[in-house]
Amino acid sequence: MDWIILFIAGIFETGFAFCLGKAKETSGTEMYLWYFAFFISLTISMLLLIKATKTLPIGSAYAVWTGIGAVGTVLLGIFIFKEPTSFWRMFFIFTLIVSIIGLKTVSN
Repeated sequence: MDWIILFIAGIFETGFAFCLGKAKETSGTEMYLWYFAFFISLTISMLLLIKATKTLPIGSAYAVWTGIGAVGTVLLGIFIFKEPTSFWRMFFIFTLIVSIIGLKTVSN
């Protein structure tokens, strides 16, 4: 169950990075709404991370959490914000995913 909580925390980490990207593209009231969504996503992500680390090893949990956030943010950047892709960028995203799976496999 804690790994599921950690995965959801990683999704919210991706969410707060997405909100920062959207806030950068907007102005006025809409920008502040994106910053508010950023704050909510950040809070939920941190609270879930705290909950997950009560039973999971902190090193593995933190690495998986940031890895999920990094992969999710790069994919959002590519698909939503039209950031460039290259073979090497995709190669290293793939190796990050394999590393996340590996850490989950070898951790309690």
